[in-house]
Amino acid sequence: MAEINYQLIDFDNRGDLGLKNEPFELFGRMKIDRLNNNWSYEVEIFTHKRTMAFPDERYHLQEINQNGFALGAYDDSNCVGLAIYQKHWNKYLYLKDLKVNRDHRKLGIGNQLIKEGLRRAVQLGYKGVYAVCQDNNLAACQFYLKIGFQIGGFNDFDYNYTTQSGKSDIYFYLDKNSAR
Repeated sequence: MAEINYQLIDFDNRGDLGLKNEPFELFGRMKIDRLNNNWSYEVEIFTHKRTMAFPDERYHLQEINQNGFALGAYDDSNCVGLAIYQKHWNKYLYLKDLKVNRDHRKLGIGNQLIKEGLRRAVQLGYKGVYAVCQDNNLAACQFYLKIGFQIGGFNDFDYNYTTQSGKSDIYFYLDKNSAR
């Protein structure tokens, strides 16, 4: 594997917006609580692990560039990671999507895509970035905390009346001064 290169997705490499979602393991849940204005959590490990894959998106460069930007991670000329950032009304840029090919996970690529996104967010006048993660995607929740994000919100209504009823969303925030 060569050195990983990080760059904006532009007209020449717009096809990389089609990077496929690959399965990941669901092995636990982050259980959130808030007491006296402080967020805390417990980890529940599932007795039966399973895998999940998000549906593939159909991103269009023009839409992305109107609302934010996309970053790709490249091993030689192969896109192995993708981060989609979207402008938001508050002072946090929204990390709408983050994915890394299975063979390239746990190599720091996701962390670098976030660091580069945060650098660009600051250039655009944002104070940080935020992401939303399903509570049963424990690996992703732990990843965000490990690299300096803080829990900043919780929503247990979005999945009501859907096939994913029982799930909740956790909001993670990364200030420009707390990235690791």
